[in-house]
Formats: sequence, structure tokens, C-alpha cells
Amino acid sequence: MEATTATAPAAPDTRPAGTRLGIGIGWRAELDLSIARMPGVDWVEVVAENLHAPHLPDSLLALRDKGIPVLPHAVSLSLGGAEPLDTARVEHLAELGRALDAPLVSDHVCFVRAGGLDSGHLMPLPRTREALDVLVANVRLAQSIVDVPFALENIAALLEWPENELTEEQFLTELTERTGCLLIIDVANLYANARNVGTDPAAFLDGIPWERLAYVHMAGGIERDGVYHDTHAHPVLPQVLDLLAELRRRTDPPGVLLERDDDYPTDTELAAELAALRATVER
Repeated sequence: MEATTATAPAAPDTRPAGTRLGIGIGWRAELDLSIARMPGVDWVEVVAENLHAPHLPDSLLALRDKGIPVLPHAVSLSLGGAEPLDTARVEHLAELGRALDAPLVSDHVCFVRAGGLDSGHLMPLPRTREALDVLVANVRLAQSIVDVPFALENIAALLEWPENELTEEQFLTELTERTGCLLIIDVANLYANARNVGTDPAAFLDGIPWERLAYVHMAGGIERDGVYHDTHAHPVLPQVLDLLAELRRRTDPPGVLLERDDDYPTDTELAAELAALRATVER
């Protein structure tokens, strides 16, 4: 995949009126003091399963009380799974959203459980009409439980199901049309999929309904033995920043979030990554 470096005029904002977030970072307990003192953090996202509404960390409550948006992001709803949706998990997400005064809550386009087993990983869905029907039904049920807008994120995958009937952008577009959900576009996942399964990020970006965009994820990774790993433990690659610039040529993202889950760098390094994200979307 060749990076495009030519500068183009900024794309118009085609979204409906909604939440403008700015530049954010994934809140982790290991980063709580860093985030509190770091300039340029407009909002944070939290992993919903790591928190409980009655016992929120003081450092996170301090951010909320300062007016910094705190958005819960779930990883365990398994919305694309064939088994009945575990509504207790959705209720946990909804309760956390209320406790944090969150403008929206989210999860992923994936499944994580099947046959009574938990994969421990976000698994890709076969992009068939049948799978889409299941996902739509589960998303609608989740939306009936949460009382704020609900967003779904594209994932990184190491395989494509052989019976796919739709491209990923077609699948996501129809999902938004049938449920009214929002989208989180993970640019790092687009890069990972291009490297590992040969997808076309430009075609994806051209086919997404940008009026449904909630915000964007960015993260770092590394290649090992010919496989690109979306580690969230390395700096964002220049090629991923180039893809963010490609996205910016198509729309003005309401928010861009840096994810870091391990091997945490210094405050200076994190602040520099946030500044690079801001420069990419504001130029």
C-alpha cells in the first residue's frame, strides 16, 4: 500500500449535528496521572469491562467533573454472535454511560463467544446477509437498553470468511441504514487488514457513510514474521498517519483517539503522538 502525501483541500463536515470531541486518548489506570497533567487531551475513552459504575476511579471522576467527555467502549457484547445477546452486559454498559454522563457508548462489529466458549479475541463476522440480520437484531436490542447513541467499530482480522457476500464497507453501510447506529472507524485496523488479508483501504474509505461517523481510532503496531500485529503497544506508524490524512480528505472526523494498552511511553512521547494526530486532521 503506497502512502499518499499530496495535500488536498479539507473535506466538508457532512455529519448531522452531533458531539465534537477533538483529540483524545484511551484512559488506562497506568496512564491516569499522565492524562491528568497532559496538554491536548480533549476527551478519553474507557474499556467498559474494566470499570463498575458504583466504584469509578477518582482520577476518572475528576476528568468527568472537569467537563472532559468520558466514553465507555465495550469489548464483550459479542453482537455478531449467533447465541442470544447477554443483556446483562449491555445493561452494565448503559449504567456506566449514565454514571459518566457519556454522550455515546460503543462496541465492535464482531463476535467473541460461541458454543459456550470465549475466544478472548475480537473475531470477524462472515459478511453474509444471514450474519448481517443477526447483527442488526442484536444491535437493535442493545439500542433499546442504552439511552444514548450506540456506535460500532471495525476490527482487525487475520482471515476473511470464504462465503462473504458483501464488502466490509457495504456491510457497515447497511448496518447503519437498518439500525441508525454510528460508526467508529479504526484506521490502524484498516492498515492491519491491508497488510494481512489484502483489503483496499481506499475502497473502504470511499464506501463509508461518513454522516454516521462517531469518531476515529488510531494505534501502533509492529510486523513479525510477515504478519502485522495491531499491538497498541508501539508508536503510530507514518503509514497509519497517512491513512488518517486520506480519511480527512473525505470528512472532518468529530474526534480522533489514540489507543495505548501496553509498554507505556513517557508523557512527552504520548503528547507528541497526540500532537501528530491533531496536525493531521487540522492541516
